[in-house]
Amino acid sequence: MKNNLEDVLGIHFNNKALLTEALTHSSYGNEHNMPYNERLEFLGDAVIELLMSQYLYLKSEISEGQMTKKRAQSVCEEALVKYASKINLKEYILLGHGEELSNGRNRPAIIADCFEALFGAIYLDQGYFVAFEMFEKLVIPHLDLLTDIKDYKSTLQEYVQSFKNTINYELIEESGPAHDKTYTVKVLMDGITLGIGVGKTKKEAEQNAAKEALDKKVDIEG
Repeated sequence: MKNNLEDVLGIHFNNKALLTEALTHSSYGNEHNMPYNERLEFLGDAVIELLMSQYLYLKSEISEGQMTKKRAQSVCEEALVKYASKINLKEYILLGHGEELSNGRNRPAIIADCFEALFGAIYLDQGYFVAFEMFEKLVIPHLDLLTDIKDYKSTLQEYVQSFKNTINYELIEESGPAHDKTYTVKVLMDGITLGIGVGKTKKEAEQNAAKEALDKKVDIEG
């Protein structure tokens, strides 16, 4: 399966262990006592955000605010799942027995995290320029699929900034086993809680917190 994915990508890893790690979910890693992809996901998240920032800067004349909104929409979980679907990435993910039985292969958070981890692995193994080539191959052609994605964090940020206020997100609870955690996050403005969100990833929880704030039509002006 790994070799097949390399063929799909059109690159061959010098360090095959990096690719294996990128495809290994924590549930499988814990069952087999092997590294899993959370650290590569952390790196890949930053790599994809940088690549998207560079692309928007070079390929458009839009303002900073518009670039920020477009980037957020283009690297959110829902967008990453859309990109990953084009290479059928979910079929290559190594999942533990419990995750397989609970349909984990179709969980958006698992697929998005693996896509980020894959870019972390590509960056480490092949370097920045190959990572950008992969970005142009796997992401850029599919940006037109994102028109229906709602980025609640950016919408809330724009609304708050129009009143010269700022917001921040705070993790208030983390529960469940390592392979199946649930996160609870609150969004605050000047110490006041605007909304609380729950999700299987911190990003999902933040989006849900922002959505609650917008749904409640909180009095941000006051």
